[in-house]
Amino acid sequence: MIKSQRRRATSIVRYIVLSLWAVIAFFPIYWMVSTSFKPDTQWFTWPPVYFPDPPTLDNYLNVWFGAEQYAATQYSISSQKPLISLGNSAIIASTSTLLAVLFGSVIAYGVSRYKILSEVRMFQLLMLRMIPPIVIVAPLSLFYSALGLLDSMVGLILIYFLTSLPYAVWMTKSFIDEVPREIEQAAEILGASRWRTVFEIVLPLIRSGLVATFLFILILTWSEYLLALILTKTQVTTLPIELSKYQGSTEGRVYGRQAALAVGITVPLMIVGLIIRKHLARGFSFGMVRR
Repeated sequence: MIKSQRRRATSIVRYIVLSLWAVIAFFPIYWMVSTSFKPDTQWFTWPPVYFPDPPTLDNYLNVWFGAEQYAATQYSISSQKPLISLGNSAIIASTSTLLAVLFGSVIAYGVSRYKILSEVRMFQLLMLRMIPPIVIVAPLSLFYSALGLLDSMVGLILIYFLTSLPYAVWMTKSFIDEVPREIEQAAEILGASRWRTVFEIVLPLIRSGLVATFLFILILTWSEYLLALILTKTQVTTLPIELSKYQGSTEGRVYGRQAALAVGITVPLMIVGLIIRKHLARGFSFGMVRR
């Protein structure tokens, strides 16, 4: 009887703690969405307005479609082109992520099966990703300027690919380690080449892990700010850079417009997550039950 009461009390406490954690975690998201529907008179009010009254689409119309007639003149920033930045971010993030996952999976296979990198080298590879970007942006900017890669998609794709590669190697290696070697040996006995074994047997078996790796790296590259800020000027602008530009000369930050743009930045990642959600559940739990 006492044990059951303790178990019930523990469950109640756990439920309360998780509920509080959920409120704390999701409140910023709610506030962002709520602010995106607020008229400009409710951005700075105190006490704060938790529910837009009345809700308006002016922020979205002004930001995404340049409909200045829907916005107050002092908050209108017509020079911004978020749709172009959205296309740039989509191309840069998806291309660099695909390259990182492709090359990372091949390198990870070599590490898992042939030990082409020792454990020390693997940790050194991961430590390269731990270097703060601010340390390398200055010399990298000069190097890119000499090569003509400054303010170009190719330049951003290249640096995002290189900085994401350590994550791709580490994550995919953990998935490849869980694939029984007997499957590859059986394929070799049947006459399959090594490359065919990798691309037609091993990688399809860990496709859920590859999808999880893809989404993880995509989120990192999609939201990266510092490298894009230093290595681009006017020709190529990503969404995080576009988001930082929404600040009036006298009014400060244009929170409603920023919130509308932030919602647009978040939605594509949510859509991608929903599309691949079946693979994510398997990918994040891959290897938890060992053979």
